[in-house]
Amino acid sequence: MQDHLLINIVLLLIAAVITVSISRRLHFPPILGYIIVGIIVGPHAFGWIDKEENIELLAEFGIVFLLFGIGLEFSFSQMVAMRKQVFGLGTAQVLTTAVVIYLIGHFAGLDANTSIVIAGAFALSSTAIVIKQLTEQSEIHSRHGRSTVGILIFQDIMAIPLLILIPTLAMSGGEENALTWALGIAFFKGVLVVIIMHVIGKYMLRPLFHEVASAKSQELFTLTVLTVAISAAAFTEEMGLSMTLGAFLAGMMLSETEYRHQIESDIRPFQDILLGLFFVTVGMIISLEILFNNFLMIIGLTVAIIFVKGVILYSISRVFDKEPGVSARISLSLSQVGEFGLVLMTLAFTYKLLPEEEGNILLTAAVISMAIAPFMVKFNGHIARMLHKDSYKADHNEIATTISEDNKHISDHVILCGFGRVGQTVGRFLHSSNRAFLALDMDIKRVHEARAAGERVYYGDASKQTILEAAALRKSKIVIITFSDFHASMKILKTIRSMDPDIPVLVRTLDDQHVNELTEAGANEVVPDTFESSIMLASHLLLMIGHPPSQVLKQTRNIRKNRYQTLANFYPGEGDNPLEQHQVMKGIIHSIHLDESTYAVAKKLKTLKLKRFDVNVDAIKRGHVRGENPSSETTLRLNDHLVISGLPEDIKRAEKFIKTGKYTKKSHAKYAL
Repeated sequence: MQDHLLINIVLLLIAAVITVSISRRLHFPPILGYIIVGIIVGPHAFGWIDKEENIELLAEFGIVFLLFGIGLEFSFSQMVAMRKQVFGLGTAQVLTTAVVIYLIGHFAGLDANTSIVIAGAFALSSTAIVIKQLTEQSEIHSRHGRSTVGILIFQDIMAIPLLILIPTLAMSGGEENALTWALGIAFFKGVLVVIIMHVIGKYMLRPLFHEVASAKSQELFTLTVLTVAISAAAFTEEMGLSMTLGAFLAGMMLSETEYRHQIESDIRPFQDILLGLFFVTVGMIISLEILFNNFLMIIGLTVAIIFVKGVILYSISRVFDKEPGVSARISLSLSQVGEFGLVLMTLAFTYKLLPEEEGNILLTAAVISMAIAPFMVKFNGHIARMLHKDSYKADHNEIATTISEDNKHISDHVILCGFGRVGQTVGRFLHSSNRAFLALDMDIKRVHEARAAGERVYYGDASKQTILEAAALRKSKIVIITFSDFHASMKILKTIRSMDPDIPVLVRTLDDQHVNELTEAGANEVVPDTFESSIMLASHLLLMIGHPPSQVLKQTRNIRKNRYQTLANFYPGEGDNPLEQHQVMKGIIHSIHLDESTYAVAKKLKTLKLKRFDVNVDAIKRGHVRGENPSSETTLRLNDHLVISGLPEDIKRAEKFIKTGKYTKKSHAKYAL
């Protein structure tokens, strides 16, 4: 059974579903869930799968699609905008870390090849874990967030030559002359491949995707994306280089086309699943016996990795004039080993460049550092404040003092939390109305640009009480939160309400899925983008077809006055699942046909008492006539269509009663979750 690929994959999928679900519940990264699956099913634990070679090919495709996806994200303009962080901080961090770890390995008695592999692998950090965690914490545009992202971009760039280096080291056999010759050949091949891929990308890929897109076939488009990614990988492999290099270059070529976002969404399912299989194979390499036998050594190595990388990152950040608190947050965010480090070490095992036992010990320490990473990123602010209490507080106070000094005479003003496109649009309306306002934003570049243009915009975290006090919250007229990030809005809203329970707060959100939570947290008004765009579109339509402006204005006012309740329910389609977590509180509209067997036929609406099911009777369709908001005295007839709205569970109970006359009490189980 263990030699059958299909049985192996079924076992993996079952274990993955269970383990990754538990990891999600515990807020662990899915990567760690997959690694745990590999440990469980691998030859060193239960031994359900003795030969990881059976899934190695699929796992390699996972890395191919990972590099292809990173290539799609690889924007030249983004690098230019962040050149100081990318090529300054990033270069210094990777080179310094690699040299220090190489020297440590050398003095510890490791051979040159092993030291090179470990130095390259440990110099890299986890893009997947760090970016995800920073985004969830709304810190991606903060000072430490931008520097962290810049370093990660350079690390991703450096992963490519490191992936070329591994097979080159194996070819050289460790001899210095042979290594120099092999590196020279690899460099020449690499340059040739880049030129060829650039020509193909410029003169063939764009016309190809234009032609494919014109066919308007989703299947053909996805098939073409897969063909391009795998063909590029096969090409570089035939050239004696890593196939991941070809995938990265193909992604980079396609990132310049207008199809980038569509390609990214098409490739994502393949990338996530196959990449998961790669991390499963990493887990299968890890030996529980080695972990238990060398537990203290592995824990010591993990601490050493975090400490050495942390000290280097902190020192380099200080050299680049970053404040002590910001430097500490950068070092805490990036002091783990990343997925590319695991890729390099796994590749080194394949080419016999890492001794099995020592390599397994180092690999296990790297995985544990990744397990700790989400928590270090999450609490980087708290730890930084503990380490640099005085300087951190002084820096924070300096920001607050600047805001306070500039606005000491301001009152009855509007506070804009967020100065992106929506915030700037609101600001222009306030300008034209001669209404004073000040804006708080965490994007340094945007703040500098706006302040240089004379806008009253300040760098500051609006979720901090000191910043809101400096912005004269208690003397302001109203606060507007314009961030699209729900978590950021909630943090700000809770801080505002802890300071002033009465000040009006207007919150913008992308859609209606968080309206209730924001309202319960203290928002006076919540404006969902989707509803407002629908209202504006409908208003323009009515005006264009000749409806009186006063009537249109009255309709839109009523909708907003009722907090969009009129628009809250929708007819569900095949692609909609109202019971999904993010749609639990969203209502639907449902039509019930009254046939000969229906209990409600010949009964008045008032006798049915449908209100007890928490549903609303919107209309009755009789023949070709639809009657809106029917009277409770209306008698239902055969072949009527009764249109009701409410939550899916309530609709189901009401329909059962209408059809059979049987009353079922409401279950509160799902609301208790």
